[in-house]
Amino acid sequence: MTRVLWPLVKEKLILPFIDLKTVYFDLGLTERDRTDDQVTVDAAEAIKKYGVGVKNATITPNADRVKEYNLKKQWRSPNGTIRAAMDGTVFRKPIMVKNVKPAVRTWELPIVVGRHAYGDVYRNAEIYTEAGGKLEIVATDKNGKVLRETVVEIDGPAILQGVYNTDSSIRSFARACFEYALDLKIDCWFATKDTISKIYDQRFKIIFEEIFATEYTTKFAAAGIHYFYTLIDDLVARMMKTRGGLLWACKNYDGDVMSDMVASAFGSLAMMTSVLVSPHGLFKYEAAHGTVQRHYYKHLKGEKTSTNSVALIYAWTGALRKRGELDGIAELVSFAATLEGTVIECIEDGYMTGDLAQICDPPPVKVLNSTEFLDELATRLSRNLNYHK
Repeated sequence: MTRVLWPLVKEKLILPFIDLKTVYFDLGLTERDRTDDQVTVDAAEAIKKYGVGVKNATITPNADRVKEYNLKKQWRSPNGTIRAAMDGTVFRKPIMVKNVKPAVRTWELPIVVGRHAYGDVYRNAEIYTEAGGKLEIVATDKNGKVLRETVVEIDGPAILQGVYNTDSSIRSFARACFEYALDLKIDCWFATKDTISKIYDQRFKIIFEEIFATEYTTKFAAAGIHYFYTLIDDLVARMMKTRGGLLWACKNYDGDVMSDMVASAFGSLAMMTSVLVSPHGLFKYEAAHGTVQRHYYKHLKGEKTSTNSVALIYAWTGALRKRGELDGIAELVSFAATLEGTVIECIEDGYMTGDLAQICDPPPVKVLNSTEFLDELATRLSRNLNYHK
């Protein structure tokens, strides 16, 4: 459904006001299959060239999608491919409106999720063996030294997965989270499962502690904020009782799962900003949610949907604002702010899509379908831009 809404967002809210110059890459399943996913690599290289990218939600195919789209294989997550190329950290923050209260009653302030965007299951290797046997991890270093560890010896069918990370990427992740926390002047919480994963997860813990101790202890103290580490299960329990107003640093998979939980608890998956920040000064903006598959199949049947496009809009405003900041275009920065303000105004005035209508207080003035919501925003945006002029 996001593929249906993406051109409508541009048509109604961007192109009438912006002389838009973009380099476009089709990351739909058909094109990725046709190019053996080279188009995704090309898109990542373009972001590295131009510095700023904006991305629509995409499908990571499972077995059902392979059959549905007649694909050659189950292609990797395009997000995972681009994140690996940029070696960055994803920061996701809920978009709060006064008439939608968080599901967790103690949450009064936004919880920013900082998600490590490199390695783990998104760049894994997997094996299925029908006969079982000895399953091993084998690593050969540059000098030819072989490291070997037996995972398990088992009779019968078994699955094996290998994941990895690098010290350099973890260091970039730690610094990005500490810098972001300093910028927002909020505490930074981090968690792993180092009691179980005594090498992999513990490496994350050690690197975070080293960097904080040597580079950020004084800075955090001066800002009046704190760094806190605990186990992931303990942190999740604590998070349910916090007021919010903190940065939750998460490993890649943890961040994938927990950012959806945070977004939904604050109102909707469509009310969450998402930006991938690279240590090399690169930025990629996108919606934190997926493709809204259920609504798409309703759309194909000719039924009207009430899909919330706010996160898609904020992907564009984030990218346009950053482009304006980098290029010194004050009008572009102002336009992004006006569009975001228009979205908030519209929802707080009681005009919204069905996902928010179910949970808002007071009740909505009008529940809008996907196109009606964009049309309402376009009318208000034209008025607000003229007002500011």
